Amino acid sequence: MARTVLRGLRYPGEVAVEDGRIVAVGSVPAEPGDVEIRCDGDILTAGLVNTHHHFYQWMTRGWAFDCSLFGWLSTLYPVWARLTPEDVQAAAAVALGELALSGCTTAADHHYLVPGGDDSVFDAIAAAARTIGIRTHIARGSMDLGQSRGGLPPDSVVEDLDDILASTSAVHARLHDGEKIFVTAAPCSPFSVTTELMTATAELARGLGIRMHTHLAETLDEERDSLARFGRRPLQLLDDIGWIAPDVWVAHGIHFDDAEVIRLAETGTGIAHCPSSNCRLGSGIARVKDLVTAGAPVGLGVDGVASNEIGTLMPEMRQALFLARQRDMDPTAFLPVDALSLATTGGARCLGRDDIGAVQVGLRADLVVWPGEDVADVLDPVAALVLGPERTARHVFVGGEYVVRDGALVGADIRTLHAELARRVRRLWPD
Repeated sequence: MARTVLRGLRYPGEVAVEDGRIVAVGSVPAEPGDVEIRCDGDILTAGLVNTHHHFYQWMTRGWAFDCSLFGWLSTLYPVWARLTPEDVQAAAAVALGELALSGCTTAADHHYLVPGGDDSVFDAIAAAARTIGIRTHIARGSMDLGQSRGGLPPDSVVEDLDDILASTSAVHARLHDGEKIFVTAAPCSPFSVTTELMTATAELARGLGIRMHTHLAETLDEERDSLARFGRRPLQLLDDIGWIAPDVWVAHGIHFDDAEVIRLAETGTGIAHCPSSNCRLGSGIARVKDLVTAGAPVGLGVDGVASNEIGTLMPEMRQALFLARQRDMDPTAFLPVDALSLATTGGARCLGRDDIGAVQVGLRADLVVWPGEDVADVLDPVAALVLGPERTARHVFVGGEYVVRDGALVGADIRTLHAELARRVRRLWPD
């Protein structure tokens, strides 16, 4: 197979790719048979890694925009209960398409709504992922604690524990390929699942050798609920049942105390930081600098577009930088390179990946070429990306193959995907 060389890049130098891997970075001498791609003045980074998303929420953008988390969920659960697998596939296709166009090459989707126990919804997500072409970590989410038993979700959207476990095994068996589709186990949150489900899921996941994911410490309401029901803070509750561990990453992680920050770092438990969603819901500002300094794996997450209507990762880099500086009231607290690191190497660590997340010889050629013309006057190329104007990627490669070429998806037309989504969404709108 011919070697592909990206030439003319402003940053970080020339890059050569062969057999899906990066084989050279810097000054790359020409070899016979090279396929050259001119990228004059452009900026290249590793593909962005989205560590927490809810693809299906593209069906409910712009709802409940004046609610905190619990009110927002109470408003939307009955609407989400009406979604079909076909709806979820349409939403996932748009979610993945928009992510790809904005430089994301790996995305983790946390899907915990399985009305009627129909787990073909996970096949629908996988089908959308194959169409778009980026790597997708599909979390077989779950809820088994409905309102009748003291939980937040209505009983119509929860499942039986044994059914969840059987489905998780089945979804893993038929979808997980370890290349483009990865299946993880992901009870939704401490206020929508039983501790029995958390414990049983951990046993199952570790038996299968797959990672685990859940929401944690997103709001003070959650903290108060955990203290009232269990007499323990949310992190302690999870730690006591084996869920603070190196094969786990959690979403949000806003309300941690000093000891909990240290515990997360000691155990290698990852945190998916979702700054825009946290702001939209008024949930608080995560201690990202403290977590990173302590050594915990921290990545970025879009979260669902029902609480972050943009749905792409580039704004999350900027928002993460701004919030870290606001929290410390210090412009040196977080730099553009730190924000890019969250979106690449930090995200890879959260997902347990050592094969992506950096422009480094031997890693998978999951790469993004960003247009550089309009930021050619910006002194620092990384600052140009993180602090500069929004942009669509010029090219996106997954394993050295085009997923986005010349600013357009290779596997689908984004306008057609949006049109199908809009057609489906309107039936959910109030009369």
